[in-house]
Amino acid sequence: MGLNSKLLDAQGLVRLYGTTPPREGSPRELVETAAAKLIERVNPLPLDGFVVYDIQDESSRTAVPRPFPFTRTIDPRAYAKLLFSQTGTPAIAYKCIGEISETEWRSWLDETARDYAIDYLAIVGRPTSKGARYPLPLTGAIRIAVAHERRFTIGGVAIAERHGQHLSESRRMIDKASHGASFFVSQTVYHAGATVRMLSDYARDCAQAGVAPRRVVLTFAPVGREKTLAFMKWLGISIAPETERAIQSAASPLAKSIEICRANLVRILEQDYIGRVPLGINVESVSINKDEIDASVDLFHALAGVLAERAALLG
Repeated sequence: MGLNSKLLDAQGLVRLYGTTPPREGSPRELVETAAAKLIERVNPLPLDGFVVYDIQDESSRTAVPRPFPFTRTIDPRAYAKLLFSQTGTPAIAYKCIGEISETEWRSWLDETARDYAIDYLAIVGRPTSKGARYPLPLTGAIRIAVAHERRFTIGGVAIAERHGQHLSESRRMIDKASHGASFFVSQTVYHAGATVRMLSDYARDCAQAGVAPRRVVLTFAPVGREKTLAFMKWLGISIAPETERAIQSAASPLAKSIEICRANLVRILEQDYIGRVPLGINVESVSINKDEIDASVDLFHALAGVLAERAALLG
C-alpha cells in the first residue's frame, strides 16, 4: 500500500520521519552528503514517507528572542525530490504560504508539478498577527491545490496547544478538510493532555457534523540539551515545568525524553476515539546535534513498538 492509500484509508497507521533541508546556498555535494547520511540513518526504519519542512522566521509570533539564529534552507521541494530519487520513499513537502498571492500560488503549484513531481503537500498558514490581512486565505490555498491537475494530496497542521474554548482546533481541522485537506500533521507533542483533548473534541465534532475524521499524524522529537528545550518552547511546543526538570535532571536526558514521548503516546492511544480518528506518528529532530539526531531513530523504534503492541486496537 502506497503513502497516498495509507493517508486516506481510515484503517492502519502511518509512520513518517521529519527532516529539515540543508542551509540555503549549500553546494550540491553537501546537500547530497546530508541526504546520504539521513538515508543511512533511517534505512532500517519501516517508513511510509518523509516530511520535509519549510522553515520560516517566526520572530513576529513572539517577543521572546529566538534561541538559535534563523537560517534559510534550500527549497523543501528540491530536498523531497532528492530523497525520493535516492530511496523511492515519497516525501510530504511543507509549504508556508506567507504573503503569496493567488496568481503566485497557482504558478508555484505548476512549478511543483512540472519541476519537482511532488505529490504530497502540507500547507501551512502564517504566524498569528492581529489585524494582518493576507491576499490568499489558507483555506483558499488548500482548495486551489486540491483542484490542480496534478491531483496533489493535501495536508494541514494541527496544533493542540491552541485548542480551547475560544479557539477550537478541531473545528479548524474540519474547516480545512471541507476545502480538501486529507490529513494533518501535529506540532511536536510533549503534553499528552492537550493532544487528548483535541482528538477527543475532533472525534465528537466530526460525528456531530456528519463527516469522517481525517488522519492525524502525531509528531514526536527527542531532546537532551537545555538550549534545544528552549528552542522547542520558543516554537510554541508545550513542555510542562516538571517534564523539563525530569529531562534536565536525568542521568541520560535523551533517554528520559524518549521515555516521556513513549508514555505520552501510550496515553494518547488509551482513549475512546481510537478506531474513529485515524492516527500515525512522525518522528523528527529539531536539533543539529548528532546525539539528538541519532536519538530520533531510537525514539522511532520506541514509538513503533507502542503501535505494534496496540495494533489490534488501531485496526
